Amino acid sequence: MKISCALRTICLAVIVAIASQSGNAQGPRGKEFGFGIILGDPLGLTGKYWVSNENAMMFDFGASYFGSPRIQFDYVWHLDVFKSQIVKLYAGPGLGLGFGQPGYSVWYAGRRYREYWYYRDSGLGVAVRVIVGVNVIPRATPLEIFLELGPNIGIVPGFGAALDAAVGIRFYP
Repeated sequence: MKISCALRTICLAVIVAIASQSGNAQGPRGKEFGFGIILGDPLGLTGKYWVSNENAMMFDFGASYFGSPRIQFDYVWHLDVFKSQIVKLYAGPGLGLGFGQPGYSVWYAGRRYREYWYYRDSGLGVAVRVIVGVNVIPRATPLEIFLELGPNIGIVPGFGAALDAAVGIRFYP
């Protein structure tokens, strides 16, 4: 019960944050919202909503070592360290939720070993993360290409740490 209440509170906070921000979009062609694919961890779908000229909320959904499916939310600041309108560095905190604990099994069949992944149960994992990335928004295109890296620190059901890395592309309709 406590976890579902916390999840509802987080979702409500995200909705309020989106609604309270101004619509100064800084995405490709001045668009506020883009969606696409992310390859790495997680492997799946990605979206980004620009809340100001420098800030955006990113969310990803897909398969992950942390639990499959995995949902994550990040709030990032875009920094002009490259002095470019095309390439930007971004960084910010995030939260990840993994559903299901991955397991691994090896079994023997005849003369060969077989390996496969399975999921032991439908537990919930909660992690905090800090993401750093580079995005490229080519001129006059509705695309954003990105590469990101950062630590993922599990806090529920137990403490653990790993490194998230991903590359992806988003389309801004």
